[in-house]
Amino acid sequence: MRRLGTGIGWRPEIADDIERLPGIDWVEVVAENICPGHLPDALLRLRERGTTIVPHGVSLGLGGAERPDTARLTALAERAEALGSPLVTEHIAFVRAGGPRTASPAAEAGHLLPVPRTRDALDVLCENVRIAQESLPVPLALENIAALISWPGEELTEGQFLAELVERTGVRLLIDVANLHTNHVNRGEDPAAALDALPTSAIAYVHVAGGVERDGVWHDSHAHPVTQPVLDVLAELCARTAPPGVLLERDDNFPATGELAAELDAIRGVVAKGVRNTSEAAAVTAPAGSTTATAPAGSVTGPEAMEEAVEGARGRLALAQASLLSSLVAGTPAPEGFDRRRLGVQSRALVAKRADVVGKVAPELPRILGTGYRPAFLDYALGRPMTAGYRRDALAFAEHLLAAERPEDPAARRQLTQWWQERSGPAPVRPGPAARLARAARLALLGR
Repeated sequence: MRRLGTGIGWRPEIADDIERLPGIDWVEVVAENICPGHLPDALLRLRERGTTIVPHGVSLGLGGAERPDTARLTALAERAEALGSPLVTEHIAFVRAGGPRTASPAAEAGHLLPVPRTRDALDVLCENVRIAQESLPVPLALENIAALISWPGEELTEGQFLAELVERTGVRLLIDVANLHTNHVNRGEDPAAALDALPTSAIAYVHVAGGVERDGVWHDSHAHPVTQPVLDVLAELCARTAPPGVLLERDDNFPATGELAAELDAIRGVVAKGVRNTSEAAAVTAPAGSTTATAPAGSVTGPEAMEEAVEGARGRLALAQASLLSSLVAGTPAPEGFDRRRLGVQSRALVAKRADVVGKVAPELPRILGTGYRPAFLDYALGRPMTAGYRRDALAFAEHLLAAERPEDPAARRQLTQWWQERSGPAPVRPGPAARLARAARLALLGR
């Protein structure tokens, strides 16, 4: 297993700080936020001075019912090659559901949602991982995610689920200790029990991040300082093995360089103490076995029977995930067995994140709408699931406002109209909402 050392999540807002921070051995970059042919200068400088760069994907949805999208896999592979990365990482999560398999509208969550720890979900995940591994030029590692909600009727613990995933696919693990702490607070799961079940030789590296607790719910915000309970989970992990790499994640509310350096020092201190206190630390562990067995547990092993079994699992998983996502983003009734209060918390968190991300990918919208941006977006998003990514969501939000002849201020409406026209291109005028939108746009530009 390659030793990475101490790293930090690369974000444009702290690119200059990262170049100045001492002892940064490697960085991780969100894969979807970079273009291989147009890498940021700050990232190129890090690569030129020998800093390892790992692309971290967030949109594959390997825990979803469908096979991984070929275009998304190709894009992830291109980023790994452009950066000269030793591995790529993704999440054990689903991010979209619905569509032809369920005869229901397709919808995007805009967030990582938990996979049920069932045999069906594990069978589908293993097959999706195998497809991804065949498409990527470097090894793949998967991250355990944080969750606000629990699936009813789960058959495996998190540790058991991850251990069997590794055994059946040979995939590596990205263990996020902040997510283990989150699941301890939100779902009552013991981080130590999960760590005890893990094949530690499969760990590629570790995430550490901050969060905040509100009303008994832990929010994995990546926008707050790392807390002592999270460092305690890191210490538990380091008592079992010497992680090849540890990385600090921060996505918002970026502190001063000195505060980032202090958090990195605290992480190094926990790792160093663990190295001193465990006999495992002296040996460089080997990667998990590269077995490619993907037969569903308890099934017959003939290729046709295996394929049929996984297809059946995909169908059942698709229905379950579509039902949950529809409840979260479209306001349909809660599926049986879920905690309705927690579903409400998760639903509000999804909408809030959606508003935040749209405001980042289209920063002109908050500037045009001012303090009215957020309430207007939350009103728009209610019952309108995202279907084609955040940029299309920003356009749809603007179209929604203009069709309703909003905002009321004529100057703001003209600015919004111009913004929409520059990004949407010419479109045919059709009866109904499109006609109203075109009329609103014309009136706005005329100042009426």
